[in-house]
This record gives sequence, C-alpha cells and structure tokens, in this order.
Amino acid sequence: MKNLILLVFSSILIFSCKNETQKIEVTSEDFHSANDHLTRVMVHDIFSPPVASRVYTYSNIAAYEVMAQFNKEYKSLAGQLKDLAPAPVTTSELINPEIAAVVAFYEIGKNLVFSEERLIVKRDSIFNIWKTKDEETFKASEAYGLQVASHIRKWMSKDNYSETRTMPKFSVHTDEESRWQPTPPTYMDGIEPHWSKIRPFAISAANQFKPVPPPEFSMEPGSRFHNELMEVYNIREEIAKDEENSEKMAIAKFWDCNPYVSILRGHLMFATKKITPGGHWMGVTKIACQKSGADFNKSVYAYTKVSVALADGFISCWEEKYRSNLVRPETLINKYIDDSWTSVLQTPPFPEYTSGHSVVSGAAAIVLTDIFGDDFSFDDDTEVDYGLPVRSFKSFKDASREAAESRLYGGIHYRAAIEVGLDQGQAIGNYIVNKLEMTNSKEKLAAK
Repeated sequence: MKNLILLVFSSILIFSCKNETQKIEVTSEDFHSANDHLTRVMVHDIFSPPVASRVYTYSNIAAYEVMAQFNKEYKSLAGQLKDLAPAPVTTSELINPEIAAVVAFYEIGKNLVFSEERLIVKRDSIFNIWKTKDEETFKASEAYGLQVASHIRKWMSKDNYSETRTMPKFSVHTDEESRWQPTPPTYMDGIEPHWSKIRPFAISAANQFKPVPPPEFSMEPGSRFHNELMEVYNIREEIAKDEENSEKMAIAKFWDCNPYVSILRGHLMFATKKITPGGHWMGVTKIACQKSGADFNKSVYAYTKVSVALADGFISCWEEKYRSNLVRPETLINKYIDDSWTSVLQTPPFPEYTSGHSVVSGAAAIVLTDIFGDDFSFDDDTEVDYGLPVRSFKSFKDASREAAESRLYGGIHYRAAIEVGLDQGQAIGNYIVNKLEMTNSKEKLAAK
C-alpha cells in the first residue's frame, strides 16, 4: 500500500513539474514591437537619417541570419552582402529560432543606440516572461542568438563607421554661390559628410548609381535652375494663402521626418523629435506585414530586405550630396528674392542634390512591391504618434511619389533633386531585388 501511495505521489509530482514548463509562443507582433521600440529609442537619441538606417539594417540582418539557419525556404545573406561570412551553426534541438532571432536583434540594437538602458528594459520585460515559461529553451535560444549577434558585430565593426567619426567636418565655401551653406535657424554643420565611405551592403560601391548632375547653376531668369528655384518660391506663396486647408501643406508635414527640428520662441530655442525617413518606411513595412498576415519568418524577411535598401540608398545619396554640394533654395531666396521667406519644413543640414527622401522612398517602394505586390493599398498611420492624421495610398510606389513630391511642397528641394532622386532610389531597389537571393521559393513565400 505504501508503494502504491508513493507511486501516485511521484506521478502527481512529475506531472506537476511538467506543467510548469509552457511552450513559448513568439509571434510576428513580437518582432514588430522590437522594431518599434528601436525606432522610439532612436527618436529619443536623435539619430540622423543615415545613421538610423545603419542601426535598422544590422539589427534586422542579425535576426534574419538566425532564421535562415532553421527555415529551408530562406537563404543566408552570407556571400551576398559585402564581406558577410556564414553565421555560426548549431545542432541543438532545444533552440526556438524565433526567440534566438529576437535576442540577436536586441543585442545588436543595444550596441548601436545611446540610450541602451531604454532598449534593455523593454527587452527584459519580454525575455523574463519567456524565461518563466521554459527556462531551458530560453537559455539555449538566447545563447545561440548572442552567438549570431557576436558574428554580426564583428562584421559590423569593419564597415568604416568608427573611422568616419574622427574625420574632419565639411568645409563650407562661401565664395561660390552654387555651393551649400548652413541654413537657419541653427546653421548646423553638414551632417555625415563622409557617409559615402561607409561599406555598402548590397550595392558594389557608393557611386554605383551615380545620378546625372543637377541643372547648371544660374540665377539668370529663364534658365532651368532659376525656374526651379522660382517654382519652390511660388509653391510656398500658394500654400501661405490657406495653410490650414492646403493639401500640399498636409503632404509636406506628413513626410517631414526630420529627427530634430529647432524652434525659436523669442530668446528660447527648443526642439521637436520625429522619426527619420527610414523609420517611416520601416513603419510602412510593419503595416504591410500586418495587413497581409505575414508570419514571423516573412516579417523578418521584409524588414531585412527593406532596411538594406534604405541603408544603401542613404550611402548612394550622400555620396552625391557632398560631391555636387548644391545650395538649398532657402539660401538663394533669402538673398535674392525675400529675406524674410521661410520654407514650410525646416531645411535639413546637408547639401541639396539629390533628395534623400526621394532616393530612400523609391528604393523601399520597389522592395516592398516585390514582396507584397504592385497594387497593395494601405492606410499609413506611422505619423499618428507625432500628431499627424492617417493618409491612404493605392500602392507603395504611390506613397513613394508623394514622399518625393513633399520635399518640393516643403520648400527644401528643387524639382530635379526629387525626380532624379526617385529614379536613383528605384534603380537601387531593383538592383537589390534582383541581386539578393533570400528565398528558395518566391512563390511559396508570397503565399505565406
């Protein structure tokens, strides 16, 4: 009888212990949340658009390289992205790939932001729940995620970013009117003048997609350059007649995406913080994933491919900006037409040609179209957190065209920089779509 009681008690104890271990469910929403929080930390830290694109890209590649080890439908980016070697492999059957991918994402992300603690607090709030459910699986998955992150970190450390931190500031030449000069209200130095020296991801070199030169500088009425300058001036005057009801004003504000806008009130200066252009397109990626019901794997795939397009887009664009070194409309309008004129949007602190928004929007739209389809309509609520209403688009290309045009309405770009920039970005996007072989079966991926 004693043996029978002992046996029953042991069985209950074993069953109870087994019940303490629960399956850890990791969904695409966990990965969306990771990207969202990385965006919020970068907004807090005020990252410039090029630097922010680098943060998104390495973090998402780390997650993707984990998933590529476990899902036969996905191909590693090793050998496809510059200097990227194969990630460490594992034979452990305890690993949950999704957990490992999220671990790798956060590990790289926290190494690239300033407010590391903000990311860690969010990360740990999720990880502690997972660990409580199944500590053995979590620890095995965490160890592998950290291993892949270490691999990506070594690759990342050789992209020349650290070297560009110690390079000299951009020299401003006021002797030539065609050259860029710092603009009000803060007259900041040119941001990231050496960004073209950053190692590209998929494109072969920063100048691979070198655009045609901008129109020849001329203040002669009737010249192409002067006509484009006057177009900027006249659109601003048109908007000023009824700013509250102007669709052009609404478009300009929606796509502002200036991470640091200085506001002067009397003798006081303060700043508002927003997402970068890349952050906006990562938000659109989330919207597309959610609307299409993309699972964890496809979501990681989408974020990674879009982020590569954004990063290479900024490298390509910045290479042209500091080569052509073209003056902004505000400088010339204030000097020759109206010294009290102000643009709708605050002029960003770097040369004009080509338009960064146009380049990265064109690149992102091509990649998103390849993943989700040509007629993918969506409601863009990315800017709601920044006090702006939702805008609806018939397609990603439709959105990219509006994003590009917004720079003209905002008074910060000439038409040539917008149109050529959009072409430049689309060329980069098409190159990435055709070069990167990330799936073994595109048809199967699209159906998921």
